[in-house]
Amino acid sequence: MTGDMPPLAMTMGDPAGIGPELALAAWRERMLTAQFMVFASPNVLAAAAKRTSFAVRIIETDPAGASAAFSHGLPVVPLTNAVEDSPGHPSAANAAATIESIERAVEAVRRGHARAVVTNPIAKATLYQAGFKYPGHTEYLGALGEAWGTASFPVMMIWSHVLAVSASDHSYPAC
Repeated sequence: MTGDMPPLAMTMGDPAGIGPELALAAWRERMLTAQFMVFASPNVLAAAAKRTSFAVRIIETDPAGASAAFSHGLPVVPLTNAVEDSPGHPSAANAAATIESIERAVEAVRRGHARAVVTNPIAKATLYQAGFKYPGHTEYLGALGEAWGTASFPVMMIWSHVLAVSASDHSYPAC
């Protein structure tokens, strides 16, 4: 990454799922990736690091300070909503924090503190139990983008070295 580009904003995803481990793995492979910050519970990430025997310094920061923190540890923007650390047991109790993570990552892009949002997997069933009204990340990100007063064309993308796939809701015009 060049020094003049803001970092990526990574969401926590469902804290009971693989999101915390994916964030740690991305930081472990940081020489291959752009700088990023994670909008998450520092305690959940620290517990995931301990469970996976991965030594990492968790640095609590705000979005503006993430780039400076990245070379010293994993920059984490703490959430205000409580997060239960219960790996493998998704709970609607984590819905507010999961949604907050997404909203704050998008806001960091809007403010210019991040250049894009990278999402970790969510547990839609637990979000629905808490009243979430969107089919998933893609549609919710589109709604958040439209709240800026501009048209939105949300697209889900999955990428690897051997496969790249993108998809959108059929109600949007084709590219």
